[in-house]
Amino acid sequence: MANTEKHAFQAEIKQVLDIVVHSLYTDKEIFMRELISNAADACEKLRFTKSSGQDVHQPEMEPKIGVTTDEQAHTVTIIDTGIGMTHDELVQNLGTIAHSGSKAFLAQLAEGKKADASLIGQFGVGFYSAFMVGQEVEVHTRSAQLDAGGWKWVSDGNGEYSMEPLADLPRGTKIIVKLKEEAREFAGKFKAEQIIKRYSNFVSFPVELNGERLNTVQAIWARNKAEIKPEEYEEFYKYIGHDPEPALFRLHFAADAPLAIQALLFVPARNFETMGMGKSESEVNLHCKKVLIQARAKGLFPEWLRFLRGVVDSEDLPLNISRESMQDSALLAKLNKVITSRFLKFLDEEAGKNPDGYQKFYDVYARFLKEGVITDYTHKEPLGKLLRFASSTLEPGKSTSLSEYVTRMASDQKEIYFVIAPTREAAEASPYYEVLANRKYETLFLHDPWDEFVMDHLSEFEGKKVVSAERAELKIDDPAPREGVTPLTDDESKSISTWLREQLTEQVTEVRPSARLVDSPALVLNADKHTSASMKKMMRAASGERPEAMKYELEINPRHPIIVGLNKTREVRPELARKVAAQIFDNARFAAGLLEDPRSMVQRLNSLLEEFLGDKK
Repeated sequence: MANTEKHAFQAEIKQVLDIVVHSLYTDKEIFMRELISNAADACEKLRFTKSSGQDVHQPEMEPKIGVTTDEQAHTVTIIDTGIGMTHDELVQNLGTIAHSGSKAFLAQLAEGKKADASLIGQFGVGFYSAFMVGQEVEVHTRSAQLDAGGWKWVSDGNGEYSMEPLADLPRGTKIIVKLKEEAREFAGKFKAEQIIKRYSNFVSFPVELNGERLNTVQAIWARNKAEIKPEEYEEFYKYIGHDPEPALFRLHFAADAPLAIQALLFVPARNFETMGMGKSESEVNLHCKKVLIQARAKGLFPEWLRFLRGVVDSEDLPLNISRESMQDSALLAKLNKVITSRFLKFLDEEAGKNPDGYQKFYDVYARFLKEGVITDYTHKEPLGKLLRFASSTLEPGKSTSLSEYVTRMASDQKEIYFVIAPTREAAEASPYYEVLANRKYETLFLHDPWDEFVMDHLSEFEGKKVVSAERAELKIDDPAPREGVTPLTDDESKSISTWLREQLTEQVTEVRPSARLVDSPALVLNADKHTSASMKKMMRAASGERPEAMKYELEINPRHPIIVGLNKTREVRPELARKVAAQIFDNARFAAGLLEDPRSMVQRLNSLLEEFLGDKK
């Protein structure tokens, strides 16, 4: 035709196109997402133009997007009633890629580097993804400007494109992709519906496939939460969370700094990892302007928040050209920190205003928070505020936060103390607790096997060291002997300590008089000063170390009748005294929960009972 214009792409464009078509995208279905996303941008630009008071062509026509598939003609057509393009805009937008950045982009690729964010921002290559599947791409467009005419743009992606005027076009853009033989599956209605629902389900404008609207679920995270009804949240959660039960918690927030973020997060009522389903994966999807960028986005939240479900949408994401992954890992880390901190603040607020609801959450998800304390140094302090434990000052069934504990600390108390035990009764009977009870120091009772690792990583809270009762360097106030018992003198205490060390040489590294025992005759401590006996037990179980390979320190109570009696017996009945010494050591290990095989202890105990009862004949 006489009016047909022939244009050559700028020098580097053919090479860039080759990269886009053959190397840039890992999944060819992305082309439909890109074209719909561009159509949504065109509709948004039209809406902005109208709202600014400018006159547009066909103002009565509402912005929308239509996709048509034709299995006979092997085509996919995407139509929008958006802003459209003029002749010059066609040349600028479709005839040029990265107006000033192509050479630099190619240079980076030649050096084996990824394109940096500053270059990516200059690329408008989403349209060119159509050439991954199309042997020819045809564009019909008419600008919203009142005096503009229609144009047809055609290219096979091999270095040239043609343009010619086209009369009687409606406002907007129509892109016809004539599919390659190996890509004809995309002309199928079912395939197109899958792609649209996966990536473009929350686009702001109606998206129709062969005349039927598909995106009926609203992107409610982008709406003002004051305008959203509870039942709308519930329906959205059922849709995105694949969970028939209502969510336990919901957080809907928007932020402008340091990043523009819109997020809607849900906490399921159930912990799916405890239901035999294995370790779960993040169910939070990452969007940019309501277009799905990454389902179950990795790195968006720390691993310990994998129970969350919902959506995070940010306009500030410098994506790689295919939008398939984050280009800037530093920005992803910032996004992770911002939304994680906001969620932790939300939990802290809920704990304050809705303690019963928070306790219900904690009962289900405590292990995840504890995992966070152990693995996530960045958020360790706010996580510490969310922990809850039983306490010696509270009635059974109640729990306290560390913040509450600190407000109740005695004036002479410098540290936060805890006892590890399977039950409250075992904690209260623990020899390690005796000195704390004697001094009337509040003590946390920790029953979860993870808890000592948690406290070890927490280390301190609000400037107070967190210390296991086993490692607490405390002395009892005004030790009083039992009635009728004369405590051992210092010399006698040292003497029996030396004797016990000789009798238990294979099991202990040191024996010494204790200044913290009240009712118990002895207790054991791990010989490693940096590891408690109970933690050593767990470490040994993990490593397969034999129980008999462990060595302990033994503290004895010189005011206890058993120790006083042993000191006398060792002089007159040495064989009996040796049995009693071994029994005292095993009793101490048993009290600490560190005696895994009690058979030898039971045999010795039976022998002692037999000998004792024989003496009574």
